[in-house]
Amino acid sequence: MPQPEQLISGTAMQRKIVHVDMDAFYASVEQRDDPHLRGKPVVVAWKGKRSVVCAASYEARQFGIRSAMPAISAERLCPEAIFVPPDFTRYKAASQAVREIFQQHTDAIEPLSLDEAYLDVTENKSNLPTATLVAKTIRRQIWEQLNLTASAGVAPNKFLAKIASDWKKPNGQFVIQPHEVQAFLLPLPVGRIPGVGRVTESRMAQVGIKTVGDIYAMEMFTLEEHFGRYGSRLYELARGIDHNPVVSNRVRKQISAEDTFPDDLPLEECEVHIRRLAEKVWAASRENARGAKTVGLKLKTKEFISLTRNLSLTIPVSSCEELATIGLALCRRVDLGPRQLFRLVGVGLSNFQSGAEIASPLFSCEDDVDANNN
Repeated sequence: MPQPEQLISGTAMQRKIVHVDMDAFYASVEQRDDPHLRGKPVVVAWKGKRSVVCAASYEARQFGIRSAMPAISAERLCPEAIFVPPDFTRYKAASQAVREIFQQHTDAIEPLSLDEAYLDVTENKSNLPTATLVAKTIRRQIWEQLNLTASAGVAPNKFLAKIASDWKKPNGQFVIQPHEVQAFLLPLPVGRIPGVGRVTESRMAQVGIKTVGDIYAMEMFTLEEHFGRYGSRLYELARGIDHNPVVSNRVRKQISAEDTFPDDLPLEECEVHIRRLAEKVWAASRENARGAKTVGLKLKTKEFISLTRNLSLTIPVSSCEELATIGLALCRRVDLGPRQLFRLVGVGLSNFQSGAEIASPLFSCEDDVDANNN
């Protein structure tokens, strides 16, 4: 039986990583700010045929409503759901307030989006004795100061902390100690690995992989034969190895988001995902307060072949609707025939300009009630 020190390198064992994930963030902000919404099924989305769900409160999730679902489907699942248009100005303000709480404990903060971040608390500014106590304190401060709940995962590296934060959602906390990694990780179904969707999970099942322990039992070259370069990553993750550090204060050269579909889709069915991703990328670009002149589209076929298309503009993209429109236009430049299926789509912005170079946007995402959402 492998020992814990075989699963995690000595360097990674020295780290204390916290992954904080706000609970149903956009919907929770809406419920906090409007008492009439509390305890009710709230869907953050514009109504309309092209709209998709940004976020759903836990009351709405009981009806099967999920992020990225077409808004019209959400209406069918829960006719009494209350639809609230996204207000990213308020979400950004709440996110900044959460960030300020993080900064009381560490400067090593790597935001992933408005509602989640990695924190390296190996050494913390609050002089708390354990990472577990740091996470507990942060969650308590978020509740007491902002009236919002957050879940947290504590572990020796980012990969494990990400899994742990989802373990006791909502408003929960889970800790993976270094000596517990083997017992925790190996029995997990492979779907628990971040980035492994249903399609990849199905491909794994075809070669006899159902749990992380099944991956652990395979040689690296065998995994690479089946999954290419991702196979070597799986080999390490199955051993609890993740050397990626928490990277803070990084000027991002590109902002992107992508979706791995539960089932492979033809190109024409990717539109709703492109619009949702455009909303997510637009919100992140507004947080950085910079304009971007290049829009990128990424597609991955069911055969794991990656395709990219890019368009550079003379002035920065001015709205999320423009971003979505360009993304869809780039999608139409992909011509592999109507029978080709895709497992992933991504949207990105790059070629960012400094503040002096940015033209004033004509309108923002939250002003455009016909735009489609995150």
